[in-house]
Amino acid sequence: MTMIVSFEESKKLLFRHKIPVVKEGIIKSSPAGLDFAKKNGYPVVLKISSPNILHKTDIGGVILDIQDEQSLSSAWDKISKLAKNKKTDILIQKQEQGIEVIIGAKRDKVFGPVVMFGLGGIFTEVLKDVSFRLAPITKKEAKEMIKEIKGFKILKGYRGQEPANLPKLEEILLCLSNLITKEKNIKEVDLNPVIADSKKALIVDAKITNEDGPRW
Repeated sequence: MTMIVSFEESKKLLFRHKIPVVKEGIIKSSPAGLDFAKKNGYPVVLKISSPNILHKTDIGGVILDIQDEQSLSSAWDKISKLAKNKKTDILIQKQEQGIEVIIGAKRDKVFGPVVMFGLGGIFTEVLKDVSFRLAPITKKEAKEMIKEIKGFKILKGYRGQEPANLPKLEEILLCLSNLITKEKNIKEVDLNPVIADSKKALIVDAKITNEDGPRW
């Protein structure tokens, strides 16, 4: 039976394979959110956390650009009501700025494990600007995947914009290739978005599906 992996199990699996995740945590109260923001800084994001709700933004389940204590308290009041109705947890994240990238992997019935790379956001949905390789991939193949998409100029820093850290993106591709190759029960991994700036690349959201529940 195919199932979507929970937030905690997804995070555990990504950490195990050295895939970097944005600073985040499940919170149960507004004061807990304020403590997180004091430790990690603003802006932060609040979102409902449920593997069964795929399009959280469509139902008001994501609040971005929370810049101070007052805004965080107000956002908590809004999202906690939705979380109660949907019977979900609430996740707080440090909001990162940079270029949105999508990195994925799946176990194809014909070809076996495959990894994918592309620009995130509207570029993925509208332009379908992605590249694929059979896993496991080499460092050379990771570099090629990144360079061959049409939007590579954006990653290099188009018209003075801050470039993405390409070596960090390569590392994530290699780690994900290792994950989908070794974790035989994993069916699909969708890291979207991955936010990359000149210093780092971090996973902001992950959807993982597997067969018969977690085994790690």
